[in-house]
Amino acid sequence: MRWQDIDQQPCSMARALAIIGDNWTLLVLRDCFLGVRRFDDFQQRLGVTRHVLSDRLRKLTEGEILEKVAYQQRPLRHEYRLTGRGRDLYPVIAHLAQWGDKYLADSKGAPVLRIHKQCGHPLHAQLQCGHCGDIVEAKDIRVEEGPDYIGQLLPAQMTSRTK
Repeated sequence: MRWQDIDQQPCSMARALAIIGDNWTLLVLRDCFLGVRRFDDFQQRLGVTRHVLSDRLRKLTEGEILEKVAYQQRPLRHEYRLTGRGRDLYPVIAHLAQWGDKYLADSKGAPVLRIHKQCGHPLHAQLQCGHCGDIVEAKDIRVEEGPDYIGQLLPAQMTSRTK
């Protein structure tokens, strides 16, 4: 399968990666969550070429992660704002950054701290069950077939549902 066809897989992760699964795209999203909105600001911060940045912003806009909003009429200029769909990516960005802080930070520690505004303490992103409230790790999760499952994603020993 070619990368440009990855969104055709019956897999939510593959479909998501078709929109956000690129180094530059994740850095654009990081900057969006830091308040960057304008093309020139993205380009200056990231050092990415105009062509690559235009392409990533277009994909994020088409994927309804960002919306393009005019902030000036003469000349016409736009900024890029996170949509609800885009804001829902924050846990992904926070977990990825937290993983990098844990395993890839230098001896000085994390380059950026995420502070919870309500209590003033550093954020520790966790996966939590929405039903019982338990903190969940990978070992605590069972994967089952969903309604869109067509028998390609799970290893054979995992494809039968547990009753």
